[in-house]
Amino acid sequence: MLGRNGLGGLKGKMEMNLYITQRFSMQLFALAFCIVVFSGFSKPASAAVQEIIAVVNEDAISARDFNKRMKLIIISSGLPNNKDIRQRVSPQVLGSLIDEKIMVQEAHGMNMKVTRAEIDAGFAKIAAQNNMAADKFKAQLKRGGIDITTMYDQIEAQVAWSKVVQARLRPKVIISDRDVDAELERIKAKIGTKEYLAAEILLPVNDDKDEKRVKQFAASLVKEVKSGKASFFKLAQQFSKSAGANNGGDKGWLNEAQISTEILKALRSIKKNQVSSPVKTLNGYHILFLRNTRMVSEETMPSRDQIYYNIGAQRIEKLQRRYLQDLKAAAFIDVRA
Repeated sequence: MLGRNGLGGLKGKMEMNLYITQRFSMQLFALAFCIVVFSGFSKPASAAVQEIIAVVNEDAISARDFNKRMKLIIISSGLPNNKDIRQRVSPQVLGSLIDEKIMVQEAHGMNMKVTRAEIDAGFAKIAAQNNMAADKFKAQLKRGGIDITTMYDQIEAQVAWSKVVQARLRPKVIISDRDVDAELERIKAKIGTKEYLAAEILLPVNDDKDEKRVKQFAASLVKEVKSGKASFFKLAQQFSKSAGANNGGDKGWLNEAQISTEILKALRSIKKNQVSSPVKTLNGYHILFLRNTRMVSEETMPSRDQIYYNIGAQRIEKLQRRYLQDLKAAAFIDVRA
């Protein structure tokens, strides 16, 4: 069980359950869609519909699966629909489909099922965020040429993964009074220093051979945001692998003493409501958006409950990212595209 000594254990467990639900099973739900018809998406020929472009263990990803998801990603992220953008986005789209196969496979291996009711509930949340009833939202998606099944597949994978995280990783997170006290003292020591309210898009580099591609993709996202053609927050929801991706990449308040030299330099180089150039760290490439700045004071100190929640969220985020990487490393993945 998730440990919390003297900190209102039941409340803490409920808060962490809510975090996992929001972060993993509801990652898709924060999307805001601008549904229009794009003529640039051509229908694949019947022979190509069943073309297998990747195999993930016992499951296959078809060209049709890829094309449906590509269309959803382009529309939901607000990126321009042109050949160059589709080529740059393609590796990210295929990577997401591969991740989702592994997530669902792991859930099935643990005898965890996602019900249609859970998928419908997820879809209803998306509709509500777009101020629509589910049936009206579904009709609008269809008018925009979106195949609803690709959204259902994405919801299923995220809900399945949330169940895996709850069962396999959450029990490993133990937070003591000493952890909270140490964090509280660390924050108190920073009174008088500067903090940055920032959002980020994190694009991991999992292999040295992918670095050039990821760097170019990051640069293309920055270009689209700076030109006003795409929303930073929508791009974060679709492409970022950082905690807070479902909230448009929100990182909360970052203290200058706790962030890397590279990130701090980038934040200092931009003004409020500006986006940075891609920043390389050990985790990959970061794109930063500065929302505000402030000085740390007694009034800005978080509560013990907030500290507990933040520690748990950070630890679960690291565990689930590492766990997914381990599953991918052990999987049979044959990319044929």
